Amino acid sequence: MNTAILPWERDILRERARLQREYAESPENEIILAKWQAQAEGRRDTPTVRLLFSNFYHEVVSPRLKCESDAARMLESTLLGRLVGRELFEDDTPISPTFDLTWRIWAHPFNISPKISRAEDGSGGYHIDPVITDLETEFDKLEGATFGVDREATMRRRELAEDVFGDILPTRMVMDSLCGHITNPLVHLMGMEAYYLAMYDCPDKVHAVMEMGTSFFERFYDFLEEEKLLLPTNGISAVAQESFAFTDELPSDNVTSTSQCWGFLESQETTAVAPETFGEFVYSYQQRLVNRFGLLSYGCCERVDALWLDYLSKWDKLRKLSVSPFNNEQLIGDYLRGSRIVYYSKPRAELVTLPGNLDEQAIMKDFRRISEAASGCLFEVAQREVGTIYGDFERGRRYVQLAREAIAGYWQP
Repeated sequence: MNTAILPWERDILRERARLQREYAESPENEIILAKWQAQAEGRRDTPTVRLLFSNFYHEVVSPRLKCESDAARMLESTLLGRLVGRELFEDDTPISPTFDLTWRIWAHPFNISPKISRAEDGSGGYHIDPVITDLETEFDKLEGATFGVDREATMRRRELAEDVFGDILPTRMVMDSLCGHITNPLVHLMGMEAYYLAMYDCPDKVHAVMEMGTSFFERFYDFLEEEKLLLPTNGISAVAQESFAFTDELPSDNVTSTSQCWGFLESQETTAVAPETFGEFVYSYQQRLVNRFGLLSYGCCERVDALWLDYLSKWDKLRKLSVSPFNNEQLIGDYLRGSRIVYYSKPRAELVTLPGNLDEQAIMKDFRRISEAASGCLFEVAQREVGTIYGDFERGRRYVQLAREAIAGYWQP
């Protein structure tokens, strides 16, 4: 990539950096940070509300890019993305007075790439074209997993950012939560039908592939420790599923072990199997990875209510639990009430994406239900899986406002 940045692009990037600094030093950011700090300390204070844009990046970041060179656009897109929640939606995204970077690390548990056909309409839909159709006979295709780090590429990007606007936004190295995904990449190789049938037709092979993935991540965690690549997962650093790592239970410096870090696990691909099947094919392997973490964030879109009593409740490191609309939300609230586990709500996305004006009555009704279910819990709202806001920033801002009004009226600490 050509790293040459033109003088006029440098001016744009420096202005973007100044804007982030202003947001970071604003009174509003102090209020937002206080909300996150309350969650970090296990205090049921004002819940945080965010509208996440990962599925409509093309509406909120791409059209606002002004730079033309690859290097400048890379930096500009990062700067714009950090401010979307605050600048466009006025939500509870915390802003750092630093330009944060992560090590360019890769971890591929299986030595084969998926084949995915994606929708051409920009909807984000896709179809898995299986590269493994029979796990029994094609198991060896999975062998040869890899992980590593590109220190030079990481440092080049850091040096570029420091050169352009480091006097405004100092660079800071951060780390995302540790990952341990196995069922997701496996399904992207096999497809759901073949994966489910394999649990019946060749259970030994399914166990073998889970062992392969688990031992891979254990080696990967060893690598991070040995290569001194671990960084604090605390404060304004990412926890998977687009949350943040605020906590008073993990160190904010001098991290040398994965047991001092947040980890993230999920298995939404097994949401349709019986809890006992999850226990047989997934839970025991996840337990080994949980043993390596300091704290745990769990879940994506799967049902966690059916797994709680026999499995998830056994993890005393669990601090965030994803609660999608596919769950019995009231039941989850009953399970988490009074604990230090965050009820991490991911409301129904269609209330944002349906064409026409926002149905404010339906939005308030939905958030009343969620707020009542989460009363007495540490409560965080992240509106994910939104495919479009039709380029209407006011639509997003109004949605956040309605969510806050409902929470203020119906959530009880």
